[in-house]
Amino acid sequence: MRHDLPPSELADFLALPLVAVLATYRRDGSVLLSPVWHQWRDGGFDVLCTPDDIKVRHLRRDPRAAILVYDNEPPYRGVELRTTARLSDIGRDALLEMSIRYLGREAGEEWAASSAQSVLVRLEPGNLRIWDFADEF
Repeated sequence: MRHDLPPSELADFLALPLVAVLATYRRDGSVLLSPVWHQWRDGGFDVLCTPDDIKVRHLRRDPRAAILVYDNEPPYRGVELRTTARLSDIGRDALLEMSIRYLGREAGEEWAASSAQSVLVRLEPGNLRIWDFADEF
């Protein structure tokens, strides 16, 4: 297994529209794992949520977060990032871009047009772990 790789080693993987898993913390300290759309940009992940989403409420109270993106087929590549999330408002263009990334042009445009305001969850490296099993296949 190759590990401790730089993100540039998996640029093709990070460009894929895979559903990621976002971890946030509940008030009692337990973890909520949520499937999310993501985009790797400028050395970190962007995740979009609605302002009233439970994930956003968790992050407003406790900004610790982790995200995991992985292949479920060989060569089983993956990226895990544990960090402090930053929240900000986001425009319709970013929502449209993310929607098209996951749904294609037509369905993405429809989704974005019918979606409410969005919050950008920005996850930039704190503790980054990258691996793949390419040497084993």
